[in-house]
Amino acid sequence: MLAWDAFAHQHNTPGAGAGKATLRLLPCYVSFRWFLEMPSERQTVVRAEIVKINTENPEPSLIRYAAEQIRAGQVLGMPTDTFYGLAADPLNLRAVERVYEIKSRSRHKPLSLLIESTDQAEDLAKPLPDEFYKLVKRFWPGPLTVIVRAGSRVPLKVTANTGNVALRVPAAKIPLAVVRAAGIPITATSANLSGASECTTAVEVRDQLQERISIIVDGGASPREIASTIVDLTDPEARWKVIREGAIPSQEISEFFAQG
Repeated sequence: MLAWDAFAHQHNTPGAGAGKATLRLLPCYVSFRWFLEMPSERQTVVRAEIVKINTENPEPSLIRYAAEQIRAGQVLGMPTDTFYGLAADPLNLRAVERVYEIKSRSRHKPLSLLIESTDQAEDLAKPLPDEFYKLVKRFWPGPLTVIVRAGSRVPLKVTANTGNVALRVPAAKIPLAVVRAAGIPITATSANLSGASECTTAVEVRDQLQERISIIVDGGASPREIASTIVDLTDPEARWKVIREGAIPSQEISEFFAQG
């Protein structure tokens, strides 16, 4: 970019008058990058669009809008029955990569999925063990995440190359309605930066993720402030193992299996 720089020249040449100053304009070049690297207070930060949806009676038009955005490859902040999560199409590898980027999450950590039913679980997993059907009949819908062997439909990127997939049917109307409207499962990893505290409101998601995310569904405050309990059913010898205690106490899971 061409600009001009004023240069005052003092000289004592004959006939010009001793000590007389003249003003010359010299060309100089300024990079466009200088303008792009202006102080942050001069830059405009794009704030996320917040879409308010009724928690108890989700508006169909707004649910369709959220589902369409997910199907189009967007990543949305969304309430669940635990913390707010990042909702994306797990079959869209570009969208999955965006989830990892938004959270600054290690690619070695798999993503959990929200589904609408046991039938959908069967579409995403290899033949499920008897323990799965017993467990989900008792605790789904609700804050129980179950890890099973992933079927061929689930991208390895979602499983972080483990070959396992974590599934949950949420006991919250908004995410369940979005899953049904989209016709696909959605990712459910918490909507926060890795290592930071989980978010329980749409405003907390916006404040923490800022320009990393463009749309947040506001379904009010989370009904609880504790994560889901995770049970691993992928080891045929151990049969089941609680790998994270959350909203459902480990003892309750143990007592359930002890009853046969």
